[in-house]
Amino acid sequence: MTTPNQTAELSHLNQHGEANMVDVTEKAMTSRTATAQGFISMNDETFELITTGKHKKGDVFAVARIAGIQAAKKCSDLIPLCHPLMLSKVQVDFTTDAGSKQVKVTSLCRLTGQTGVEMEALTAVSVACLTLFDMCKAADPAMEIHGIKVLTKEGGKSGQWQANS
Repeated sequence: MTTPNQTAELSHLNQHGEANMVDVTEKAMTSRTATAQGFISMNDETFELITTGKHKKGDVFAVARIAGIQAAKKCSDLIPLCHPLMLSKVQVDFTTDAGSKQVKVTSLCRLTGQTGVEMEALTAVSVACLTLFDMCKAADPAMEIHGIKVLTKEGGKSGQWQANS
């Protein structure tokens, strides 16, 4: 976020306003971590099916976890100007909330490298949510995916950052 006296700089545009992959050659190799979250809301019946393991497609959380991990590893294939990264850790977790009939999906991505892993963390959460939607859409086509955002990032020149609650 920029303050009133700062100008936001778009690093993926060159001096002519053209799309540009950022050159990270001279950046230091540092440990970098990012976490992200997202939510998927559903009806009572669908929530019951997935939290009790009675969904006819099996363990939807296991499938969504693998999908999220794979997605983080393929982020540069999906987002045109992302660097291909050698991730050392990708974790996808699920927290169910019976009161709101929603699942919170969180991800953590880590590496030692020259660029951050926020996009990978966001991609992991997004695809895990999409996978839950895909596996449950016959039972509940009105599910809603929302609240996808970066929670934290660490490492690199800018150091630590945390989203406002």
